[in-house]
Amino acid sequence: MPHRIVSLAAHSGTGKTTLAEALLLRGGVLSRAGCVEDGTTRSDHTDAEKAHGFSIQTGVLRLSHEGTDVTVLDTPGFADFVREIRGGIRAADSVLVLVSAVGGVEVGTERAWATADRFGMPRVVVVNKMDRERADFFTVLADVKASLKGPVAAAFLPVGEGPDFRGVVNVLTGEVSPPQELPPTLTGALREARDALLDAIVETDDDLMGRYLEGEAIGDKELEAAYLRAVHAGTLYPVLPVSAVSGVGLDVLLHLMVTGLRSARERGPLTGVDGQTREPTPDAPLSARVWRLSIDPFVGKVAYIRVWSGTLRPGDTLRNTSQDVDVRPMHLYVPNGKDLTEVSELPAGSIGVLTKLPDLHAGDTLADPAQPITYDPLWLPDPVHTVAIHPATRQDEDKLGAALAKLREEDPTLHYAREPQTGEQLLSGMGDMHLGIAVEKLAAQGVTVTTTPPRIPYRETIHAPAEAQGKHKKQSGGHGQYGDCKIRIEPGEGFAFRSAVVGGAIPGKYIPSIEKGVQDAMQRGALAGYPMQDVHVTVLDGSYHDVDSSDIAFRTAGSLALKNAVANARPGLLEPVMQLRVRAPALFTGDLISDLQTRRARVQGMDPEGTVITVTALVPQAELQSYSADLRSLTGDRGAFSVKAHGYQPVPDHLAKKIIEARQGELAQA
Repeated sequence: MPHRIVSLAAHSGTGKTTLAEALLLRGGVLSRAGCVEDGTTRSDHTDAEKAHGFSIQTGVLRLSHEGTDVTVLDTPGFADFVREIRGGIRAADSVLVLVSAVGGVEVGTERAWATADRFGMPRVVVVNKMDRERADFFTVLADVKASLKGPVAAAFLPVGEGPDFRGVVNVLTGEVSPPQELPPTLTGALREARDALLDAIVETDDDLMGRYLEGEAIGDKELEAAYLRAVHAGTLYPVLPVSAVSGVGLDVLLHLMVTGLRSARERGPLTGVDGQTREPTPDAPLSARVWRLSIDPFVGKVAYIRVWSGTLRPGDTLRNTSQDVDVRPMHLYVPNGKDLTEVSELPAGSIGVLTKLPDLHAGDTLADPAQPITYDPLWLPDPVHTVAIHPATRQDEDKLGAALAKLREEDPTLHYAREPQTGEQLLSGMGDMHLGIAVEKLAAQGVTVTTTPPRIPYRETIHAPAEAQGKHKKQSGGHGQYGDCKIRIEPGEGFAFRSAVVGGAIPGKYIPSIEKGVQDAMQRGALAGYPMQDVHVTVLDGSYHDVDSSDIAFRTAGSLALKNAVANARPGLLEPVMQLRVRAPALFTGDLISDLQTRRARVQGMDPEGTVITVTALVPQAELQSYSADLRSLTGDRGAFSVKAHGYQPVPDHLAKKIIEARQGELAQA
C-alpha cells in the first residue's frame, strides 16, 4: 500500500495536535476526537503533556485515506523542544506548515520553514483556525508570501471566514467542498488567485512555460497534473484554509496529502557523509537513522527510527556506524500514539521502534554491516538558558549524575557542567520551559532538585600600572624563609609574565616560583575575591639569602607583591557579556529595544525581513537570567533568541559597589 510520512510543524498554539486529532477522526482511526485541554489526544499522551496542555515530544500517528497509509509526526510548537521539532521534520518526507488565520506568520513558523528548507522538504501551508473570530485568510496569505521564502501560492480559497467559514474552493477547477454555491463576492478574488497559481505552476515546467508565453490554452487536467508534480517536487508550496475544530477543508487536505505529497520511494537517492548513496527502496542495502530516543522506566531505551533503505527484520545484525558497534534488534514495532504494535519487518519508508538496545543514541545511523553508510547527524543549536541545580538531599546528590545522563540520552540539547569558578552545578537548555520539564523528569526518576539563577562568574582586573615589593622573611630556628621581589603590573590583554632582573639580584631558578605566586594571588582578587585577568607582570628587582631562600619563599613573595601592587593599580570589576540575537515580529520592535535598554544592552543592529525583525545586541550575562520567560511574555511567545559568549567588560561603578559588598559578605560568612 502507498505510504506517506508527513510532519506537522508550526509555532505553538496554531493547532497542530488538534489538526492531527481531526485527521485521525477523518481517517476512521477515532470515533471521537480528543481535546488538548482535557489531555485526551492520542498525540499528547505523556503525563507531562497532559499536565501542561502542550506537546513536549513528537507524536507518531497513523491513518489511512484513499488507499494510502499516512504517518503523521506531530512536532512540538515551543522552540524549547527544538530537538524534537528538527528530528520530526527530518524523519518525514513532506511537511504541513500550519499558520494561524488570526496570528499569521510567527517566529516558530519561520523556524519550521527554515528547517524544511535545510532538508529540502516539499510542504503545504495550512491556514488553520479559519472558524475563529478575526480570521483573515487574505491578510495571512500576504504575510506568508512576504515572510516565507519560496514559491507560495493559494491553491484553495475560503468560502466565508470566522464563524461563517463553511467551505473551500479549488482555485484551479472552481469546485467547492463541500458542494455549495460560490458567493459572488469571491469571484474577483478567485480569478486573481487562479492567475497567480497558473503563473506559479508554469514556472515549474519549461514546456508549459513556453506554451503559456506563446498564448496557448492549457487544459485544466494538464494544469492540475503539473500542479501536483510541482507540489510533489517541492517547487510549489500550496496554501489552503481549514478549521481543525469544525472539520471544514480537511477532506481537501487529506486528498492533497495522498495525491500531491511524495512517498519515501519518490524521495530520490540518499547520500552519506562519505558520498555514498542509497536508493530508498526495500531491496536496497539497509540503512536507518535514530531520530528520537526516550527512556522508559520499564523497557529502557526506546529508539524511534526511520528506515531509509532496505528492509529490517527481527534478528538482523546492524552496524551502528556512528558508534562503531553492532546491534541486533530481536523485536520490531510500529508506533501509533503511545501504542506499539509488533511487526515482522520494517521496509524502506517506515517509522519503527527498537527497544532494549543500550548502544543507540539520537542521530545514530544503522546500516548493513556488509555495506555500511553514515548519515550526517542532526544539527542542534547551543543552549540559551541556564540554571544552577541544587540536590535536596545527599541521596539526591548521589543519584543526580545517573539521572542527568538519562535526560541527556533523550535530549542532547540539555547540557550539564560544573562551573569551576563558582562551584555550582549548571543545567542548560533551550529555555525556562525546557529546563522546567527537565526538573520534572528528574523528579520522576526520584531525584529532587531546586533551581536558582546561576551566580555570575565576575572577574577582576587593573586599569593603571603600579609597582610594589613583596618580601617574605621568617626565622624560627634553623633554616628560615627568605624571598624578596619587586614587580611592576600593567593592564594588558591576557596574562603575561617576564623577568627584567639584572646582576643576579634574584637567581634565575626562583623566577618561576615568583610567577606561581603571582598566579596564586590572581585567583583571588583584592576587591571581591574573584579571579583576575588581563594583567602583565614584570619582575624588576629583589634579593635573596644563600641559606634561607627557597622556591616556597619566593612563591609567597610573588603573591604578596601582586596583592600590594593591585591596591595601587585602580582595580576594577569585570562582568561577562553575551552577544544576543532576538528574532520577533516587527510590531514588537519598540518593546524589544526598550526592554534591552533596561538591561544595559548595546544594540549592534536591527535587520528587518518581511514582517519579522532580528535585533543583535551585547548584553551583560547578569541581565539575561530571566530573558527566556521575559521574552515570551513580551512577545506573546512569538519571539526567539540565541546567545553566545562575547567577552568581559567593566561593571558600572554603582553596580560594582553593590556586587563587591555582597561578595565580601559571602566571604566573611564562609
